[in-house]
Amino acid sequence: MTVFDLPHVNATLNCISTLLIVIGYVMIRRKRIAAHRACMLSATAVSAAFLVCYLIYHYHAGHTKFTEEGAVRYAYLTILFTHVVLAAAVPFLVGLAIYRAVRNQLEQHRRIVRWALPIWLYVSVTGVVVYLMLYQLYPPQAV
Repeated sequence: MTVFDLPHVNATLNCISTLLIVIGYVMIRRKRIAAHRACMLSATAVSAAFLVCYLIYHYHAGHTKFTEEGAVRYAYLTILFTHVVLAAAVPFLVGLAIYRAVRNQLEQHRRIVRWALPIWLYVSVTGVVVYLMLYQLYPPQAV
């Protein structure tokens, strides 16, 4: 495996994180607190692994340009922009949610999670969408 395989690894990690977040949500709705905790901490670890791989890839490979034109370009850039802006908030929101849960401040935990969960899910899903658009549907042309 080379550094240029990391986008595929990152998409896989995003998919795993998304699944863990959804399963964790289902577990807490069913009052299965230990399973919820395990899923959410696993999703956090997978997301952290994603971030490490993402930074390594972009350190070595630089920027990958989306070369398509027209409406698909505007759609891609809109998704990418919202993804990046919200992704910057995820570590803080998730960190605060974990802190509140560990401190057994459950009402504060619930309040932050009302924001953190949909944002984290959106970032995980749009990360996969960005990957699909950039590397699968409209891959960069070799020069």
